[in-house]
Amino acid sequence: QVQLMESGGGSVQAGGSLRLSCAASGPGYSYLLIGWFRQVPGKEREGVAQISARGFYTDYADSVKGRFTISRDNGKNMAYLQMNSLKPEDTGTYYCAADRNVAPGTIGPWQSFTYWGQGTQVTVSS
Repeated sequence: QVQLMESGGGSVQAGGSLRLSCAASGPGYSYLLIGWFRQVPGKEREGVAQISARGFYTDYADSVKGRFTISRDNGKNMAYLQMNSLKPEDTGTYYCAADRNVAPGTIGPWQSFTYWGQGTQVTVSS
């Protein structure tokens, strides 16, 4: 059983930066594709970025391209989401997710991911 835990959320002003971390425990981390999702109340969970198991492929939502960078360190069972030039519309609860079967190329729908963290809140004020 894989367990995920996010950290690094907080409150920042527009234009600021945050770095989210996702710590994983359990077997087979290096075989898992990792995704970052966000959600605001009343809206469906939205895919933000994902990275393939070995880190060779990354995908981003159009809304964050050029501002967010996803990365991972398989030696430490960690994944990261560097968020720069934050905007108020980036506000939400951010979740780390993992799955063995989601293919890189397009961010998979949240329903495709098996393992989830508890989420970390990001608030961007204007």
